[in-house]
Amino acid sequence: MISEWKKTDEVLIPWSLNLDTADFGLLVKSLNGYKDGIGLPNGFVPCTIFWLINNESKVLGAIEIRHQLNDYLAFRGGHIGYGIRPSERNKGYASAMLSMSLEYCKTIKLTNVLITCSKNNIGSIKTIIRNGGILDSEDMDSGEVFQRYWIDIK
Repeated sequence: MISEWKKTDEVLIPWSLNLDTADFGLLVKSLNGYKDGIGLPNGFVPCTIFWLINNESKVLGAIEIRHQLNDYLAFRGGHIGYGIRPSERNKGYASAMLSMSLEYCKTIKLTNVLITCSKNNIGSIKTIIRNGGILDSEDMDSGEVFQRYWIDIK
């Protein structure tokens, strides 16, 4: 899956897709620790990571729910980051994954979530709006225009 992404020269989102999967047990232990802020890289916040896997055990994508925002996430990263492998895009997976994640957000007491994306990422914009996202603002980061959306969780 990762090699498929690298061929596109896209940034891997969420960052957890860059983690070493050679020792799956250790990977799961690390991911479970991240929920409690254990073992996170410096500057990262507690987060929950879910993978979207089909019936053939093929990883289709991943989503990261950040339990809180630091200064950078409040500006650019938001509460949620997700990605779908290039060969599986435009099939509704991102929208379904985001919808399920918003339900999870309720369990960790988030009442609204910030999601950001590049202004050029039409697929992600549609996914966010389809899930209740309201455009809040546009800004620049590293020469790229990005948009900030809020989703109220009811």
